[in-house]
Amino acid sequence: MALSMVCCCISLQYGIMRSRIRAPVSVPFLHLVRVNKPHLCSMSSKPQGRGFTSLITSKLKYISLQYETFLKRRFPRFYVLHTTFMKGVRSLFLDAKEVKRIKIMMAEQNLNLEQLPYRDMEKLRQFRRDIIKATPLVLISIPPFANYLVFVLMYLFPRQFLIRHFWTPAQHKDFMAIYHRMRAQVYPEIVSCLQKVAPTLQDRHLERQLSHLCTKVQMGVHPEMSELQAVRTLFSGPPLGMRRLETQHMKNLSRVFLLTPHLPSFLLLRRLQSHTAELQHLDHALSRLGVQNLSEEELRSACYVRGLDSTHIDATECRNWLKQWLQLSTVLKDSEASLLLHSMVLLSTNYLRSAKE
Repeated sequence: MALSMVCCCISLQYGIMRSRIRAPVSVPFLHLVRVNKPHLCSMSSKPQGRGFTSLITSKLKYISLQYETFLKRRFPRFYVLHTTFMKGVRSLFLDAKEVKRIKIMMAEQNLNLEQLPYRDMEKLRQFRRDIIKATPLVLISIPPFANYLVFVLMYLFPRQFLIRHFWTPAQHKDFMAIYHRMRAQVYPEIVSCLQKVAPTLQDRHLERQLSHLCTKVQMGVHPEMSELQAVRTLFSGPPLGMRRLETQHMKNLSRVFLLTPHLPSFLLLRRLQSHTAELQHLDHALSRLGVQNLSEEELRSACYVRGLDSTHIDATECRNWLKQWLQLSTVLKDSEASLLLHSMVLLSTNYLRSAKE
C-alpha cells in the first residue's frame, strides 16, 4: 500500500513539474493547436491519433528543453537545484518500480526475505529507509508551486530533509562522512562499556581475553578475527547478550545504526534485533554472491552499512575488510547477534589506521 502511494505521488509530481513549464511558450503552442484543430478533429484513425499524441509529446519536450536552457543561462544556481531535483524524482521512481518487481517476484515464487539475492535484499532495505524519509518531501511537493519550497529545503538543509537521490555526488560523499563522524562518537564509549564488563566475569580466562581485546582497540590496534571468536560465548547470554544489555548501552548501539536513541528500552531492543537480523541475512546473501562480484559503489556501501568509513580508503582495502567481516558474520549463530552488532565498532575503530600503516 505504501509503495503504491509513493509511486502515485512521484508520478503526480513528475506530471505536475512537466505541466508547469508550459507557460513560457503557451501562446505559440495554443496557436498551433488552434490552427490544426479542424484538421485533427476530422481524423478518427488510430495512427492519426498517435500522431497527435506524438506532436504533443515532442512539443512538451521542446518546452522543457527551452525552460532548462533559460534556467541554465539566467539562473545557474537554481538550475543545479532544478536538475538535481528532477534526476532525483526519476531515480526514486525507478527504484519504486524495481521494488515493486521484487515484491511481485516474492509473491509469485513464495519467497521469504532471506531467500532473495543480495542485490534485491539490499534494494528493499535501502528503499524502505529512503521512503520513510522521502514521503513528507513527496507530499509537500504535490500541490501547485509547492516544489519551490522543496528547492528551498534542498538549498538550506539538504542532508536533513533530502534522501540520497536528491544529493549531488559531492554532497553524498560529504554527508556520508558527517554521518560516520556522528556514529563514531559513541565507538569509544561502547568499547569502554565492554571493558567495564570484563572484571564481573566469573571465568578468568574469558575475562583476560575480553580485557585484552578492549585494551588493544583502545590503544589503536586492529583486532584479529580469532580474538573476537574467542569471546563469542559472552554475547549469547549474560552479560552481553542482546536481551541483557543496559538501556544506555542500547542507545549507543542504536546510534551505530544511525537510529534515534530517544525511545523506550523495549523499542530500542526490538529495533536493534530487527536491524541485526537483517544484517545477518544480507551477509549470508553476500557470501553466496561473492565479494569479488560487487561493483566499487556496492562495495563501499556494504562496508559503510557495517560501520566502516569507506569514503577514505581505496577499493582494495574495502574488499579486504568486507572479507574479514564475512569470516566472522557467517559463522555466528542467531543467539550471538550481539557480537555482530559490537563488531561494527571493534572492527571499524582502528581499521583506517592499520590500512595506512
